[in-house]
Amino acid sequence: MDVLVMLDENPDHSPVLAHVNSVTSPLASNRPARDIVTLYGVPSPELLALALAAAVESHRTGEGHEYPNAIRHLGVWAEHGAIGDAAWRDVGTGELMSRDLEIPLDILHGTATQLLSECGQLIRRLVAGLSMPDWPEGARRAITISLEPVAGLAAPVFAPLESLLDRLREADSLAYEYEGE
Repeated sequence: MDVLVMLDENPDHSPVLAHVNSVTSPLASNRPARDIVTLYGVPSPELLALALAAAVESHRTGEGHEYPNAIRHLGVWAEHGAIGDAAWRDVGTGELMSRDLEIPLDILHGTATQLLSECGQLIRRLVAGLSMPDWPEGARRAITISLEPVAGLAAPVFAPLESLLDRLREADSLAYEYEGE
């Protein structure tokens, strides 16, 4: 399961902590389906773990689970858990089907706690990468990770953040001329 984690630093327009959306793979492509997690405000390991828990649980539970190409949209709320819906095309009739999804807060907290205990250091590194002040001006703060199933949950395997940030710094230095260099 590929996940694009983005940071929206202006939470004024969103009353939720995070959004989790799934994007199916194109029919004529080898690319896997992807989940997009958008965090609002100041990121923290706990918030990221809660949002990743919603992504993991949306694939494990809820209506539409039996349809791998279901498109899911969830809002993660501090008081309510994850609430949203799933939509997919029925294979036999081609009819568009949809179902409401709700993942209770206690399930999200349990999965988030497990993610933090198994992969806490990596989650903290991802939050640190999203929070770094030296992202290029106007760049969208986003990092792609891959969640591979391990013992019924998922273990994040992160592309090295250092190499990503080095590439961004290098690209930034190519765009500007510095005095004395």
